[in-house]
Amino acid sequence: MVLASASPRRRELLGCIVREFRVVEPGIDEEAHFAPPLEQGIQDVARAKCLAVAASCPDELVIAADTVVAVDSELLGKPTGAEDAARMLRLLSGREHRVLTGVAVAVKGTLRTGCETTRVVFDHISEEQIAAYVASGEPFDKAGAYGIQGRASVFVKGIEGCYFNVVGLPLHLLAKLLEGCGWPAWQLW
Repeated sequence: MVLASASPRRRELLGCIVREFRVVEPGIDEEAHFAPPLEQGIQDVARAKCLAVAASCPDELVIAADTVVAVDSELLGKPTGAEDAARMLRLLSGREHRVLTGVAVAVKGTLRTGCETTRVVFDHISEEQIAAYVASGEPFDKAGAYGIQGRASVFVKGIEGCYFNVVGLPLHLLAKLLEGCGWPAWQLW
C-alpha cells in the first residue's frame, strides 16, 4: 500500500487503520488539476495525485488526498508566509467555514474518489493570539493556516462532521473507498 502524500498528519491518520504502507510524494502541480465546482475540483486533485503515483506502482493500492478550507467564496490552501497566515486567521475569526478533503484510491485499474465536508466554527481570535500562533510556526504547512489537532484547537468553538477530515484524511470515507476497491479496512489492521 502506498500513501501519495507528503503530509505527516495523513501518515499518522492512515497508520490508525493500516499496519504497513510506504509514502511516495506525488509531485504534481495541484492548482493545474483544480477546476470548479469545489467538491469535484478537490476530488480531481486527489485523483491526479493518486494516478501520478499509481503509474509507478501499478500493482499496489494507492491512496491520495487533498484538503482545502472554504470561507464564503474564498479557498484557503497553505499560507505563503506569515502575513498570509495572519490574513487567513483574521478571515476565519468568529466565523463558520468548511473544510473539504478529496480522497482517491486506486488499485489495478480501479479508481474510487469521494469528498468529505466538515463545518468548523471559530471563536473570535485577537491580534495578539494571531501573532502568537503564527510565531509558533504551526500554520505554515496547513490548509487555512491552522491545525485543529494542535494549538489552534483553542480557537474552535465546534465542528459538524468528521474531525479526521479537518486534520486531513477522513477515515470513514477512506474506509468506504477501500471497501469499494475490494480492500475492507478492518482486514488491514
